[in-house]
Amino acid sequence: MTAIFQLSGQEFMALNGGPAFTFSPAISFLVDCKSQQEVDELWEKLSEGGEKQRCGWLKDKYEVSWQIIPSDLGGMMQDKDPRKSAYVMKAMLQMDKIDIKTLQQAYDQ
Repeated sequence: MTAIFQLSGQEFMALNGGPAFTFSPAISFLVDCKSQQEVDELWEKLSEGGEKQRCGWLKDKYEVSWQIIPSDLGGMMQDKDPRKSAYVMKAMLQMDKIDIKTLQQAYDQ
C-alpha cells in the first residue's frame, strides 16, 4: 500500500488510498530550473501525453501537476521595487512555458 522513493536526493512516500483519492493541482512538484534549456527539456518531457497550462504549470500523462520554474523568477518577483515585480508578473501571466529572456526584459524595464 505504500512506496518510498527518491527524486534528486529528496525522499517521497506514496500511499495507495484507492480510487476515492485522485490527483489534483492542490499538490504539485515544483522544479527549480537553472537555465532555459532545462525549462525547455523538462517542459516537453513532462507534458508529453499531458496538458500544458499557464505560468509554468503542466500536468503529466498521469495528471500529476508540475511547476517548471526558473531559479531567477523568485528574485524578480520579490524585488524591492514593486514596479519590477509587477512587470514580471504581467509578462509571466502571458506565458505557458516560462521564457527567462522575456521575464528578464520585463524586469529590466
